[in-house]
Amino acid sequence: MNSRYENFLKKLHSGESIILDGATGSELENRGIKMDKSWCATASLEYDTLKQIHLDYINAGAEIITTNTYASNRMILEVAGVENKFEEINLSAIKAALAAREESGKDEILVAGCLSHQIPYEDAFENQEQKDKYKEKLTPEYFQKSFDELAFFLADNGCDFILLELMYRPDRIEIVFESASKAGLPVWAGFSSRHTIPQGLIALTTDYDYSFKEMISNVKHHKLDAVGIMHCDIDVIESSIKELKEVYDLPIMVYPEVAKFNFPNYDMSDVITPSEYLIKAKEWKNLGAQIIGGCCGTTVDHIEVLKDL
Repeated sequence: MNSRYENFLKKLHSGESIILDGATGSELENRGIKMDKSWCATASLEYDTLKQIHLDYINAGAEIITTNTYASNRMILEVAGVENKFEEINLSAIKAALAAREESGKDEILVAGCLSHQIPYEDAFENQEQKDKYKEKLTPEYFQKSFDELAFFLADNGCDFILLELMYRPDRIEIVFESASKAGLPVWAGFSSRHTIPQGLIALTTDYDYSFKEMISNVKHHKLDAVGIMHCDIDVIESSIKELKEVYDLPIMVYPEVAKFNFPNYDMSDVITPSEYLIKAKEWKNLGAQIIGGCCGTTVDHIEVLKDL
């Protein structure tokens, strides 16, 4: 744990409200960067644009910026045909965030290394045969190797902590938590949920039912400095915060998505306005959320209004 992070923890434990950044993937697309089979992973090679996005979020008030590494583990890059660019892509993503902090002159800004348990996207495969053949490789050992590699890469290249994003799959969640824990950095976790009838709040799944409370309880033995709800619809935030508070006595993050994903692009036609987002953010704060930002579809404008929290 570095001194920057230690100083930040003091602010967090004093109860201050913290502004997290907004989306990077959809924002890259907003600025004209093409998405491909890796979604936004190769977009990190557009270094200047990515750095500017991070800098814009800092100038908007974000105290934490997140590396654009959600979709850049080796599994995803392999199917996208750019496995040989693993180091180049991820190093560019990390350096863009670090450079934005340096240019801002605000050394207290934290750089969160994003780590997900995302596997290659269904639509990234050329055909069903390729998809079926690849799925045979998806063993716990293969997951562990991939998650370990990126977790240690984030730790070795200057990130202040690891932010686990879109946690919801029971067959991968424990494995990626182990990878993050081994990397030697502090760890925060962003879980994802949805409402069903009659089950109530469950993990963000479509092929089985997995209780949200069971999911977050099953990884409680890992050391975390903050937990949150992310990459989900705004209407599940209240219930998710309630269940997070029942399981964890930790600072709570909120950063929902506000656009619809149609791989490899986002539909931004019905995004909530920044002023409406602020109204929701005030509600989340009143419910106990201390760290608030935005996920897919949120922009610099959505983050800038959070200063009014």
